[in-house]
Amino acid sequence: MILGAGYAGVRLAHQVWKRSKGSIPTMLVDRHPFHVIRTELYEVARLAARGSDLRRWTVPIDRVVGPDRVVYREGSVGSIDIEGSTVRVDEQRISYRSLAICLGNVPAYYGVAGADEFMHQVYGLLGAMRLADELKAVETASPVLPRGIRPRVVVVGGGSTGTEVAADIATADWQAITGVKARPPQVTLVCGALPFLDGLDTDIVVHARRLLEEAGVLVDVGRNVRRVQRRRATLSNGSSIPFDVGVWAAGVEAPSVVKSLPVEHGRAGRIVAGPTLEIPSHPGVFALGDIAQVRDPTDGSIVPATAQAALAEASAAAENILRRWTGRELLPFRYRDRGAIVAVGHRKAAARWNRVAVWGSPAAFLKSILERRYRLSSELGRESTGY
Repeated sequence: MILGAGYAGVRLAHQVWKRSKGSIPTMLVDRHPFHVIRTELYEVARLAARGSDLRRWTVPIDRVVGPDRVVYREGSVGSIDIEGSTVRVDEQRISYRSLAICLGNVPAYYGVAGADEFMHQVYGLLGAMRLADELKAVETASPVLPRGIRPRVVVVGGGSTGTEVAADIATADWQAITGVKARPPQVTLVCGALPFLDGLDTDIVVHARRLLEEAGVLVDVGRNVRRVQRRRATLSNGSSIPFDVGVWAAGVEAPSVVKSLPVEHGRAGRIVAGPTLEIPSHPGVFALGDIAQVRDPTDGSIVPATAQAALAEASAAAENILRRWTGRELLPFRYRDRGAIVAVGHRKAAARWNRVAVWGSPAAFLKSILERRYRLSSELGRESTGY
């Protein structure tokens, strides 16, 4: 059983079937009948202009797993009994021989009152669509604002997600999207106490910051959000920032069904996986993707919770599932980080990829190529994506 049809789950379903030549019966469980291209959900302006067409952000599950004859079970995972080897999907208990937990993540609000109620998020398709719809409505109404007043957008979170969303909103052609003389929004990115794009290479940080400033995004560094009210965010120093549209991109955590498991948990409730991606003391149960905390055995560093890492983990887990079924020794997972790319507005990005720093339009072109290759991988089951 594979729980979750995200990056890790889809790749794993393909690879288990391929490597076992169909000898391991495989079930993929997800509550949606489509796989979401989550790394492109920051494109909220494009979402606002989409009409009813969601093909850029979704791939139907039957197209993903149909050629492999993987069984798809639509439903929500209610609980996981790793002692009894069963999973409750809706009202049904399903037994498994091997289990892969790939349930992704949910927004982390860190106890900030009002953040969930008054701010949007882009960690899921529905949340991104709601944000896009509100932005379109606010921009459509902007021509009637008093002279000199622009719609105010506040994005909380100075990581990759917050940066990409803020830049996308600031550089979008809202007049083309709305069909009226929309006023460009004033976008503020609240980074909090952590450094801007914390953990990424200096090249990416420097060029991303410059591209943000060129896009007119105001970057607020050093002050955390303590409370959110309707149209107002209060900061740690007592000051506040008013907004017409708010976006919460301050981080993620494991979903409650994962956090409740009786296993060792790491940061943000993630499952601490062993070197082979199995959960210690639970042979045949694997954790991978965003809900897994994995250390690279070569240097002890924690593997980042990225799509790139999830795809690599899925290929390694598929091999070890086959080895577990055939009684062979499992192999440790070793991660090769190719780099990172951060989109910073329309056709611009900052990247360090395979040790080469690129920025501007070339970096954006590279990102589009990699996303295209990943989509083909999801649809056709190819192992190599380059991402």
